[in-house]
Amino acid sequence: MATPEFAEVKLVDFTTYLSNGVHIGTRQKTGSMRPFIYRVRPDGLYVLDVRKTDERITTVGKFLARFDPDQIVAVSARQYGQYPVKKFGEVTGIKTIVGRFIPGTFTNPKFKGFFEPSVVIITDPFADEQTLKEAAQRGIPTIGFCDSDNETADIDLVIPTNNKGRRALALVYWLLAREILRARGDLAPDQQFEVQLQDFEMWPGGEGEVGEAEAGESEDFGGIE
Repeated sequence: MATPEFAEVKLVDFTTYLSNGVHIGTRQKTGSMRPFIYRVRPDGLYVLDVRKTDERITTVGKFLARFDPDQIVAVSARQYGQYPVKKFGEVTGIKTIVGRFIPGTFTNPKFKGFFEPSVVIITDPFADEQTLKEAAQRGIPTIGFCDSDNETADIDLVIPTNNKGRRALALVYWLLAREILRARGDLAPDQQFEVQLQDFEMWPGGEGEVGEAEAGESEDFGGIE
């Protein structure tokens, strides 16, 4: 059972974050992600502080609600992020780009698919490096889902999370979609979100393999029982 110190999450119960592996980082830690790391496990994996994940999702939801959804774009080159991002777009009306991000999308007005959004959401600064680079060049505010091994330069708002696990990405995008709708007034604070978490988890062709980022995702957080 979580101690009161670690029960300070508001969006879902504490165990939901843990069971979906949101807290599971990598075996590398950057200086910029240090404030979001709770501890390092004996096996060398860094553990992210889900209280800060919870806080940032709320903050980002309120921020994004101020913009026309057509002026926001969510991006994921990483495979496990593509389905949650698509569903996120369907629920919120926000534009999405999944798979390969074509260079010049934000910077080349001559490109047929040119688009200059007001805000960009990236799933992983590594996989979405080109998106991040172009957003920085154009001075576009960027929100990034960041793991323990990510650098956060050019990211204006960091949401700390396991950004490699299928279930973790489904949960954080589901929560962010819900918070945006609440902040817009489209969903009352006490109203049930009809879209289920499982709707963000579905993956065409099966579940996919479980990698290091999801292994042990139901383990305790910082040794708390």
